[in-house]
Amino acid sequence: MRKILSKLFSLATLRILLGFIFLWAFLDKTFGLGFATKSTGAWINGGSPTAGFLTHGTQGPFASFFQGLAGVPMVDWLFMLGLLFIGVTLLAKRFLKWGAFAGIVMMALMYLAALWPANNPLIDEHIIYLFLLGYIAFRAE
Repeated sequence: MRKILSKLFSLATLRILLGFIFLWAFLDKTFGLGFATKSTGAWINGGSPTAGFLTHGTQGPFASFFQGLAGVPMVDWLFMLGLLFIGVTLLAKRFLKWGAFAGIVMMALMYLAALWPANNPLIDEHIIYLFLLGYIAFRAE
């Protein structure tokens, strides 16, 4: 039983699960699969993948800076390419350190955009993902 649990909670499992989170976010925002993004707001239908979060999800000391980036085409492209790159590198285990580093940067920026977390004075899912990506990057072969 211990070996089964060890395999279940292994570094590879964490890497694959995180990769799927990033790749799924890319696919849902691109095609509007109806989970976080409706088809009318899909990137391929002219929607902006960054406008919603950067317009309505930002708060704290950096809110005005991030709100100014909402819907900017270059920001949309960088965000979407980042999601795709991070997801693919984690799933494929190729260029893993680069993908993990890109994920760390993305999570740090998203954390700063939403300061302070709603349910905890310091920690939210962005910080958890950031540390998991750091762990994966340093443990990668």
